[in-house]
Amino acid sequence: MRNSLGPIASLLLGIGFLLSGNGLLFTLLPLRGAAENFGAVGLGIIGSSYYVGFVAGCVLAPYAILSAGHIRAFAALVALAVTVALAYGLAPNVYAWIGLRLLNGFCLAGIYLVIESWLNSSTTNDTRGLLMSAYVMVNFGAFTVGQFLVTLYPVEQANSFMIAAILASLGIIPVALTRSAQPAPITIVRFHPVRLYKAAPVGLIAAFMVGVANGAFWSLGPISAAGSGLDVSHVAMFMSAATLAGALSQWPVGRLSDRVDRRLVLFTVLTGASLVGLTLWLSAASGTLLIVFGLAFGALTLPTYSLAAAHAYDKTPASETVPTAATVLLANALGAVVGPLLASAVMRAIEPRALFLFIAGTQALLATYVFYRTKVQPSLSVDEKTGFEMTASAPAGTMLTPEVPDPRDPSVAVPDDYAQEPPRDNR
Repeated sequence: MRNSLGPIASLLLGIGFLLSGNGLLFTLLPLRGAAENFGAVGLGIIGSSYYVGFVAGCVLAPYAILSAGHIRAFAALVALAVTVALAYGLAPNVYAWIGLRLLNGFCLAGIYLVIESWLNSSTTNDTRGLLMSAYVMVNFGAFTVGQFLVTLYPVEQANSFMIAAILASLGIIPVALTRSAQPAPITIVRFHPVRLYKAAPVGLIAAFMVGVANGAFWSLGPISAAGSGLDVSHVAMFMSAATLAGALSQWPVGRLSDRVDRRLVLFTVLTGASLVGLTLWLSAASGTLLIVFGLAFGALTLPTYSLAAAHAYDKTPASETVPTAATVLLANALGAVVGPLLASAVMRAIEPRALFLFIAGTQALLATYVFYRTKVQPSLSVDEKTGFEMTASAPAGTMLTPEVPDPRDPSVAVPDDYAQEPPRDNR
């Protein structure tokens, strides 16, 4: 294991620092915005703008990387992310934060793309599963740690923004000093929504609807938890509990879906998540009980994207891997743009805890559609499935795919000076 992880240890360390800072911002910004009286709708727009930037980064960042190279593009994106983190504290108003959050999303999409293309090029048939699993766990772990950092300073102060900027700055050091050779292939986003809908309607619709629900949760969950009577430390525990439980449930839920119809598994977890969400709203739970509900909510909610992506891979040919990954990712991101806007309107009309009513309703609606599809389209046999790949299905980045991208794929851009190697067979 040491020999396998050694060459990418610096990349994992760098992304760990960066995502710790990003996790801090995801919890800090709604809490600070609430303290500044931005209002639920203002916070919803700020949350949506992050995902608008993320979509833009998925589309445009590959061209910047092709032009400047991995390390220079990475350094530029991290420098911009550091600037944005500091600017939040300097300009605490709704309009400034909308623009800053958009830039934040753009930077993170580009940073993910650099790291993931680097990791893809570092894998072999024997090491791909281990390396990518380590990467996914670093994502979840760093994000969880970052959420706890919100407790270090009062949210009304600028200190936490400085911590986020420091962590982002530290992230560039191990990557800039890595001795690993730069990879060349960069995934250029190619969308095939009509083709994917015809092949796997549940995959596409579920990716979008999961984005609606989860985008609302990540953007507005902290202020909803605070509205239930939690202080900052307990808000951090609630969000971290949901993240950790979601990370731990990915693998068992995914493996179960290898044995039975993935749509039935998706229907089951969606139903359970909607019931937990409804309970969170009706019970007015607080303190330890709310954190327990957070564990259940995260365990049932976060694997839904993985199931949608895995179902999409099942229903599309191996030659369509990259366009399928791109389309599922962008459908999810577009849903995340819509989710905070709709949820914030519900919260404003009812109460902050109504976020969970909105999420429960979204999940129940999707569960109904998924159940309908199980009745009109037969299940795939076990042999027809691709096999669950947490590395390709976890909502952790931009363009991880079940296979190393083939430089000859039209969805993969290759610089002129790249010495093409035979594609690896990762099946």
